[in-house]
Amino acid sequence: MGTPGSPATLVMGVLNVTPDSFSDGGRFEATDAAISHAHRLVSRGADIVDIGGESTRPGAERVDPAEEMERVLPVIRALAQEGVVVSIDTMRAATAEASVAAGASIVNDVSGGLADPRMAAVVAAADVDFVVMHWRAHSATMDAHDQYVDVVREVRDELAARVDALTAAGVRDERIILDPGLGFAKVADTNWPLLATMAEWSGGRRVLIGASRKRFLGTVIARPGVDAGDPARRDHATTAVTALAAQAGAWAVRVHDARASSDAVRVVSAWQNALDTTR
Repeated sequence: MGTPGSPATLVMGVLNVTPDSFSDGGRFEATDAAISHAHRLVSRGADIVDIGGESTRPGAERVDPAEEMERVLPVIRALAQEGVVVSIDTMRAATAEASVAAGASIVNDVSGGLADPRMAAVVAAADVDFVVMHWRAHSATMDAHDQYVDVVREVRDELAARVDALTAAGVRDERIILDPGLGFAKVADTNWPLLATMAEWSGGRRVLIGASRKRFLGTVIARPGVDAGDPARRDHATTAVTALAAQAGAWAVRVHDARASSDAVRVVSAWQNALDTTR
């Protein structure tokens, strides 16, 4: 995790090459449409494009591995050839391996390596950055696992166990990035303590925050006249989280609206620089 005065928080733009993602499923399913949207994300301030071929929305079912690769690999190859920094959002080791070969430089696994026992070996051999998310179950059943006595302590301990297992399997410690898994086995109120206590559960490692358009934001902003059930209506709330995460030193935020979050990060950086020069 960064600290005040460290380089600005990065913006990771979401690119769902799927028909069923919760926010923009189907819009960028075709390869040409996906590549065009990646260009828009970069032009609007995304430092990284995170490409996923399998929806992890609440209740989502698994997709066939061959279909997942068919969706993402042409997009990764095209963008990597243009010099775009690409992350592959996958729980499958075979997809991660093929994606790195195609040009991806980050593996973003929402299961933290739990869904596929080969993932640790693939990431270790590739020696790429690995986003390890807190995860308790696949999307179809994850909401039932929103059961915590102390969510901060439990997420910290479960992530620490994943880090230990991954480093034992050969993944270099400095390659590991932690993600608290907002919205995954955390429906509403259990998300906020994790955002408020990044330093407590991160252990000083880099942190990725993925709050964009998620249900728990809708719960907070819901009021008469506001359709908070529409994911796109949660963009302003997402930008607020970006600003707070950047102030807290997050390594990156994973977002749908790259321009708003990029602007927020720049404002936080300017504010922090002014504080640093007046102290």
